[in-house]
Amino acid sequence: MKKLLLIICFITATSSTFAQSWVAQSSGFASPSRGISAFQVVDANTVWAYAYDGVTTTNNIQEFTRTINGGSNWTTGTINVGNTALVIGNLSAVNGTTAWVSAFDATNGGGGVWKTSDAGVTWTHQNTAGFTTANASWIDGVHFFDANIGVAFGDPLTTQFEVYRTTDGGTTWSTITTPAITAGDYGYSGSFATVGNNMWFTTAKGKIYKTTDQGLTWTKLNSPIADFGAGVTTTSSGKIFFSDANNGIIIGSTISGTGTTATVTGRTLYKTTNGGTTWATGVAYTQPYNYNLCYIPGTTTLVGTGVVTSGTTNTFSSAYSTNNGTSWTSIDSGTQRGAVAFFDGATGWSGGFNSDPFTGGAFKFSGNLINPTFDGNKSFNISPNPANTLVSISSTLVDSYKLKVVDLTGKVIIEKELIGVQNTLDVSALTSGMYFFTFTSDTKSETIKIIKN
Repeated sequence: MKKLLLIICFITATSSTFAQSWVAQSSGFASPSRGISAFQVVDANTVWAYAYDGVTTTNNIQEFTRTINGGSNWTTGTINVGNTALVIGNLSAVNGTTAWVSAFDATNGGGGVWKTSDAGVTWTHQNTAGFTTANASWIDGVHFFDANIGVAFGDPLTTQFEVYRTTDGGTTWSTITTPAITAGDYGYSGSFATVGNNMWFTTAKGKIYKTTDQGLTWTKLNSPIADFGAGVTTTSSGKIFFSDANNGIIIGSTISGTGTTATVTGRTLYKTTNGGTTWATGVAYTQPYNYNLCYIPGTTTLVGTGVVTSGTTNTFSSAYSTNNGTSWTSIDSGTQRGAVAFFDGATGWSGGFNSDPFTGGAFKFSGNLINPTFDGNKSFNISPNPANTLVSISSTLVDSYKLKVVDLTGKVIIEKELIGVQNTLDVSALTSGMYFFTFTSDTKSETIKIIKN
């Protein structure tokens, strides 16, 4: 049995401190009232998203939209998996043309992985031998760390979760051994988090399965909550978020009632600083930003959208927290918005609902949530970004400054002291992925996110 959680919260577009705001964009869907289930932000220009029906949420929608110019234009298409009854569980993209989806039968489970290499024009079923065991298989998600290495995972077949790994973009897949399950355990569609080479997926018995080597090996961790989806322990649910290899949070919900009568009676915020091995004692969490939430990668800053309901009145809002969810600063209130994803402190999107193919459906963030006091007065610039071999570092400072290059795990890769307004740095030895370039002088501290191709 599987319970698919679709918990959507929404918000508006005004400004606050440091002129943070949301700017409406057209998601491009032909049918009105299409919502965004989730965004996949590849880089500052490339974003994919898949849709749901905002009027009749039980309708099964197999549609996506994508942009390769930062949202100035969105192009939509059909996720053709050969069966209109299959539910799209999640979408993982690595560039503007290549993406994968997981899809499953909401009643019978099973399902599989489909790939597009032509920007969504066609979709090809991969790993056709996987997720086919009757009364057992149920795919929970697919994630690609790069264009070649990916994992697909699902419910246990016997004593361990059904997990496959590919190193050739999905052409071939190998079965991966995971730690033995707790009796009666299973997973939830889309209930996972990824950062760099790390991935965590959560279960109905409150367990966390973790990999630090792109899915090759896994460990099983305990969590502070009993169930991540109210499937086994009907009073417990939760979601996991990670900023880097070590720092993350769980927002756990206490639930009263089941099915259509289920209501959340309280939430608790838990934090980890060691990748989920241990969790600090939870504290009461009363903010409406719980499931439509994301980290700005590599930082302690969270961005969330939410709704407070009082009787028949809904109050929508968005906000950010610079301390892992302990306290929050408002971005705006009043307009309905949902799924949220950020590439860096100045680049992110939230979901809305379109009225036609040319109006609404998505919102792009305008502002900067990292070092916002330096907005409009940047001292450093790096180009090109994404980079391949050499990057040019421009500075308005003529005195010396320090450069530290850090990967998503927090490991310091490069440390240099530079001087002058123009410098060149060779990044060809860096592996493909995301890095943070932090510049520090006597008067400035700025961080720029760089993608290494």
